Amino acid sequence: MIAVGIKGKKTTIVTEEYTAEHLLSGLLPVFATPALVALMEYTCSDSVQPELDEGFGTVGSSIDCKHLSPSPIGSTITCESELIEVDKRRLVFRVCARDDHGEIGSGIHERFIIDNAKFMLKVNEKKLLLEQAEGANEAQN
Repeated sequence: MIAVGIKGKKTTIVTEEYTAEHLLSGLLPVFATPALVALMEYTCSDSVQPELDEGFGTVGSSIDCKHLSPSPIGSTITCESELIEVDKRRLVFRVCARDDHGEIGSGIHERFIIDNAKFMLKVNEKKLLLEQAEGANEAQN
């Protein structure tokens, strides 16, 4: 059973692949905001996964975060999360990330519990529609 208070913690090292210039979110070789958001989502997702029934997972639905301070390549980034609200399938987390010198970001992240197989059925339906539309476009050309 998923309960308020579940905590998570993940750590990563800033490498070139996590920089703003590499992820196209800026021009500088610093930890990118998209990388920060991904780390926050991963920390939250991984913290509750062991509590879910087999075949279930979570998907992110919103994130409201602030990226407060730059972190250069080589920095260690640690993200911590805490589940602060459970409303049926909706999970709300508080997240905070720090580098070697202090807090670099914080926010609130919302996820929903999903049945992985049902979710992928919807994805595959969209994929089929996309392929059909692409085929129709090719036939017109």
